[in-house]
Amino acid sequence: MLEEKLKCFVIMPISDQDSYDRGHFTRVYEYLIKPACESAGFIPERADDDVKTNYIVLDIINKILAADMVLCDLSGKNPNVLYELGIRQAFNKKTLLIKDIKTSRIFDIQGLRTIDYDESLRVDSVKKDKLSISKSLKDTFEANEDEVNSLIQLLAIKPAVINDSVELSNESSLLLKAINDVQDRLSIIEKNNTNSSKFKEHIINDIEFNLGWKLYFENEEDKFDIIGTIVEILNDKIIIETGKGEFKVVTPSFPNFKELKTIPF
Repeated sequence: MLEEKLKCFVIMPISDQDSYDRGHFTRVYEYLIKPACESAGFIPERADDDVKTNYIVLDIINKILAADMVLCDLSGKNPNVLYELGIRQAFNKKTLLIKDIKTSRIFDIQGLRTIDYDESLRVDSVKKDKLSISKSLKDTFEANEDEVNSLIQLLAIKPAVINDSVELSNESSLLLKAINDVQDRLSIIEKNNTNSSKFKEHIINDIEFNLGWKLYFENEEDKFDIIGTIVEILNDKIIIETGKGEFKVVTPSFPNFKELKTIPF
């Protein structure tokens, strides 16, 4: 029996992927991965479970390295997933690999055991796959340290280590924050572009609006006068955050509404 409060960080696609239905991987997490982790005695955690405003990249890397176990879903061969798996592998920490049956095996890691599951998420297949993943999680966690768990171990390479004495300079911290801000904005754009039908729902008086986009006027000096960031879109109104926690409702009756322009960051 595993100890209580062991954590399993889940590396998997977060946003919608090509060739998968919208919301597919959220369902995979909720109906398959999360119950399997809990059945194995782990508290599952995914990157988007933590909604705090923080250094996203640093948070994820820290959780990848600190977790008692990592479960990595290779389905769709998502680049971010493979990058995060590489970090865990570099430190030779225990990881369970899974993928759906329609995703082909990845050559570079095909020597490592991977559990297949049925992406249809039928009731009977979910029950069987959940048991298989749960058992493999426990077996992997309880396996001897000398058992092959990563390419680092397979190739007899010395694993990476964390130097606790390293401190970030103010300049480096500011740079990392800027990188994370850009990543957040790109994620918003990617999320808005995953389903083209969303655009039709967000057109008011021939102007296209999307969550996270900024509203602005172009002044006489050809400069941008940004009035706020879109946080909610209703049938005939837009709610924007103007800064310092203040919000404003914008409707077609808003002065100079037709002159409003949008920018996706």
